[in-house]
Amino acid sequence: MSESGDLLSHKCMKFAIRIVKLYKWLCDEKKESVMSKQLLRSGTSIGANLAEAQAAISKADFTAKIFISAKECRETQYWIELLFQTDYLDKKQYESILTDSVELGKMLSSITKKLQPNGRQSSTVNNH
Repeated sequence: MSESGDLLSHKCMKFAIRIVKLYKWLCDEKKESVMSKQLLRSGTSIGANLAEAQAAISKADFTAKIFISAKECRETQYWIELLFQTDYLDKKQYESILTDSVELGKMLSSITKKLQPNGRQSSTVNNH
């Protein structure tokens, strides 16, 4: 895999670790389990789908997994926003984890742009 791909994989793993820790905190400290479970699922799925893309059996398979990863990133941003808007995350927590997710989204968007005919970007990978 390329150096930029290794960097993205590393960032996805670090982000997933943050998501797992946030999930545990939300469950233990805030007694919130519904939205945090959705956040856990989508936030860890970003890197999982990237890992699947790295083992793709075709360009179409690779493309599909990258787009799924980008969609999961966008969904994660939704849950982060909702947790903030419902007072489960304070502003500092929100801005910190949102910044990381936006960075991942931009990296994934860069890949999806290259995969689109004529460099068009899918509406599913727009970021804040």
